[in-house]
Amino acid sequence: MSGHRLWPGEPGERITAYPVPSKRPAPAVVVLPGGGYTRLAEHENEPVARWLNTLGIAAFALHYRVAPHRHPLPLLDAARAVRWVRAHATDHGVDPERVGVLGFSAGGHLAGLLATETGPALAEGPHDEVDAQEARPDLAVLCYPVVTLTGPAAHAGSVAALLGPGQEAGDPAELSIERRVGPRTPPVFVWHTADDASVPVDNALLLTSALARHGVPVEAHVYPNGAHGLGLAVGDPVVGDWTSRCAVFLRSHGFTG
Repeated sequence: MSGHRLWPGEPGERITAYPVPSKRPAPAVVVLPGGGYTRLAEHENEPVARWLNTLGIAAFALHYRVAPHRHPLPLLDAARAVRWVRAHATDHGVDPERVGVLGFSAGGHLAGLLATETGPALAEGPHDEVDAQEARPDLAVLCYPVVTLTGPAAHAGSVAALLGPGQEAGDPAELSIERRVGPRTPPVFVWHTADDASVPVDNALLLTSALARHGVPVEAHVYPNGAHGLGLAVGDPVVGDWTSRCAVFLRSHGFTG
């Protein structure tokens, strides 16, 4: 494990690398914990990175900016993280052609934004060699994600934290993932619980429908019961099944060590 600055000149550790021993370059996944764009949930951070390591996947846990920072700063951090992993692939034994994202709740929204981004997602500058890399991930795993920022299924707290109380930082419709899906969106694995009282399961259903409509490979699982924010769901004999199913999804798309 090693911590690194995400942006040149910025203090502190913004991205943490969890490499895996491998005789050949390993796939990599950037981990985006949830927290409603107000904090970063620790149980959706290092434990998830360590689980990915058991699958032969190098993990990179991202400490992205949250409120009072607004859009597009979290998205710029996520884009920079994927670019950073590709730029430093040799240093960490990673295959730059196999870099995915995995996010929970608001982190799932962030992962979805990046997977459906059509613009350059670049900071104003100054730029460096990292910015020359591709920011679009090769696949995305979204766990009980915030998807839509409009209508009854929207998570009001995430909307306010990301866009500001008056939504001055962006248009909720334009930042609703189900409206951004297109033919270039990479394969997606999504799971949710049907009785999630914080982020309604309609978020996952809206996304799954949009992905299928655009011909994007998608695997979706809805479990009957479970509170929001379960993370790896260790100890839950039903919801804990998601990690096994996700491992198969990852392997099926070439994410094997």
